[in-house]
Amino acid sequence: MMRLNDATPADWDRLRKQHPAIEKIGLEAWMKAAHDEDADLWEDEEEEEEDMVGAPKHYNSGNIECIDAIEESMSSHAFKGYLKGNCMKYLWRYDYKGKQVEDLQKAGWYLNKLTKMVIEENK
Repeated sequence: MMRLNDATPADWDRLRKQHPAIEKIGLEAWMKAAHDEDADLWEDEEEEEEDMVGAPKHYNSGNIECIDAIEESMSSHAFKGYLKGNCMKYLWRYDYKGKQVEDLQKAGWYLNKLTKMVIEENK
């Protein structure tokens, strides 16, 4: 049996495809799928590539993106520290997760946001 921490992104994707959230497909389709393991629950959905750097879906819930809520909850000084910390985090681990380019792009995204903020404050 696989441990939770050993699951790869491909394992999670396969699990989500086999057992999608009720909100995604509707209760009737979900209940049908519970009885019919061969049901294709995603046949009506188009595959679209997610922007994992600039706009990952898991950071956008409701009407506000997570980064905007974080910024509003902090002082300018604290938020710049948060951005700097995220740059460091992604640079630190880029060689260990198997997504080198994506992690370097994320570090760049946070650095660009920090740079724009400092430029704006120094006008």
